[in-house]
Order: sequence, then C-alpha cells, then structure tokens
Amino acid sequence: MATLQTMIVKKLLHTRMRVSDMDATIAFYRDVLGLEVLERKVSPRGSHLAFLAVPNSEALIELCSFPASGPVKVQEDLVHLAFEVDDLDRTMDQLKAKHVPITDGPTRTSSGSRFLFIDAPDGYEVELIERPPGTAIV
Repeated sequence: MATLQTMIVKKLLHTRMRVSDMDATIAFYRDVLGLEVLERKVSPRGSHLAFLAVPNSEALIELCSFPASGPVKVQEDLVHLAFEVDDLDRTMDQLKAKHVPITDGPTRTSSGSRFLFIDAPDGYEVELIERPPGTAIV
C-alpha cells in the first residue's frame, strides 16, 4: 500500500486580484507604491491581465479585469497586501504629496514595527510596514 506524502510547494508565484479599472489600478501600484508593470495581456477567456513586480520579491501581483462579470465588490477585512517600507514618516510625506489618504494608523506594535493602511482602487487595503532591523515577520 502506497503512502500519501504531503505536497510541498516551492514558492509563492503570484496573487490575483480582480479589479474594475485596470488603468487606475495600475497607476496606483506603479505611481504610489513603485511597482513595475512586467506584462499586460488578454487571456484566452477575455480577461485583461497585468503582472506587477514587487521590489526585492520574486512573487508577482496579477491584476485581472473582466467587466462582463460585473463590478468588483471587495469584502471588508477579507484581503490586504502588506509591503515593507524603509521609513514610515517619509512614506507618509510621500502619500500626502500624492493625495493618498491614510485610512488607519500609523500604529506601533509591541515589537517596535510601525504600520499604516491606505486603500487601493476598488477598496483593497494596502498595509505599509516599517520594521526595526532584525525584526521577525509581523
């Protein structure tokens, strides 16, 4: 009798998020957060796709727009992306200059990390975290 072995994944490749307005969403991630658009294409099923690279990460963010399926309704507190930043104070200044409102925070954790939240188009939350050197994952 063969034994079943636990599947082990090698690494996270991408996370897909459905969006209503591809151009506005790309502009947010590119112009506010500095992500790079690697590719835009249309899938065989007709979905408009964009793949975004995150600095210092191999994982990608895949944006998907398929207007025929109706508007995107993001459930509160269901999904958010978290990105590390070097300096939260400088980040707040940059967000203010780009007229991006902070929706929560900044907050300091017991480990000394500080974080805040902003909203991407369609209401996806984005968390920006400043971690002290040598701090474990938050």
